[in-house]
Amino acid sequence: MIRLFRDKEDSGQLTNTQILQAIEQIQKQLDQLKSIVTGKNGLTVENSTNDIIEQSLQEVSKRETAVIKNENEKVIEGVFDGQSMVGADGQQYDVPANYASKSKLVEGDILKLTINNLGSFVFKQIKPIDRLRKIGQLIQDEQSLQFYAEAEGKKWKLLTASVTYFKGEDGDEIVFLVPAESGSRWAAVENIVKS
Repeated sequence: MIRLFRDKEDSGQLTNTQILQAIEQIQKQLDQLKSIVTGKNGLTVENSTNDIIEQSLQEVSKRETAVIKNENEKVIEGVFDGQSMVGADGQQYDVPANYASKSKLVEGDILKLTINNLGSFVFKQIKPIDRLRKIGQLIQDEQSLQFYAEAEGKKWKLLTASVTYFKGEDGDEIVFLVPAESGSRWAAVENIVKS
């Protein structure tokens, strides 16, 4: 990402959209690193979370259609990890927050990514994982501004795009989705009830 700035800095062609995308990517990487290193903000990196992603990845890897290339497009299947798709090819692909929000993706969902010869990325959910619906409270960390769903003494991270779509605010009641079989760090917003 720093290379993006250095490459285009001299030419003056850096757009506001590119800057915002770079900032979002850096924030995602910092959030992931912070949760791995410290396990703070009520979140710990649980083996069960990694297990659900690993199980789904194993399922994807067994498919003959996991990675297909031809002259017009490349199709990759992978698993949603809360923010990105971990592909069967071992790469990580950013899933647009608006798509993840609208589709109510949860960790472990299997996705298909089609990259056409013009570089366009199209994601499609092909196998949702079993889900549980929970009701809790929407909270926002004052320092990081990260939104969380809190219920049963646990916290789950939420995509900011999901919360802002429902115009959620700190203290609102939230209906959210999590994987049924195991723990997760992320949840999908189903609805927010204004307090």
